Amino acid sequence: MIVSRQNRTLKDMRRLRRSKGERALLEGPHLVAAAQDAGLRIETVMATAEFLASPAGGALAAGLPRPPLTVEARLLDELADADSPRGLLAVAQLPRGGVETLPVRAGGIYLFVEGLQDPGNLGALARVAEAAGAAGMALSPGTVHPNHPRALRASAGSLLRLPVALGVEPDLLDRHLSQASPMAPASPAPRWAALVPRGGDDLYGGADLDAAGGWRDTLVLALGSEGPGISPALLARATLRLTIPVAPPVESLNATVAAALTLFELRRRRRARERG
Repeated sequence: MIVSRQNRTLKDMRRLRRSKGERALLEGPHLVAAAQDAGLRIETVMATAEFLASPAGGALAAGLPRPPLTVEARLLDELADADSPRGLLAVAQLPRGGVETLPVRAGGIYLFVEGLQDPGNLGALARVAEAAGAAGMALSPGTVHPNHPRALRASAGSLLRLPVALGVEPDLLDRHLSQASPMAPASPAPRWAALVPRGGDDLYGGADLDAAGGWRDTLVLALGSEGPGISPALLARATLRLTIPVAPPVESLNATVAAALTLFELRRRRRARERG
């Protein structure tokens, strides 16, 4: 059993809390099980004796490539970013690439995240995007890294499955999503949409989105950072500006809530028109 803070494996895991590389620290049995299901390479697993003695711990350990290292609970708690890692931590290989890693899906919806700094917000956005059927998420330079432990935890596993590209510029995303595939010719550049607190098309009216079959277009939904929001350059790129009507005195919603409402409304309308 590991009982010292000076243990080399513990030190390596501690460094991963601040890492922006291809190795990720997974906290808790839910994320570790999700990594197993996603086929990720799990390198090291640490668990408390209490967790391994439980039915859930025994079942999870049986599916690992090698037995977990046993560690004192106090050391595991100190190592984790979460208040309670629930008896288990693991290191997994989770490489992230650029725009070329995003699937090209005609008519797909993508998120473009510009400068978001809070890892919890990024994880929540990924969870919303996966739940709404988004094709992927592109992160601009300067956006928080998706392998941050808090982002992974807030995503509830979505950041282990949803395609996410790093360091993406808007022009690169346009070119990538317009490319020809072996099964189809090149597509037009995607439409860009931006959420604005006022003055845009009503999300629930959306005449512009419906015009000329626009609901079938590949769409990129742009989201900005927590404070400044979307940059003027990115806002100028958007040919579609959407506003979510809110009751006064509320002026706006946070990015995750706004993205959730928008993605699910787009999904609802697309499915309704496909049926009709």
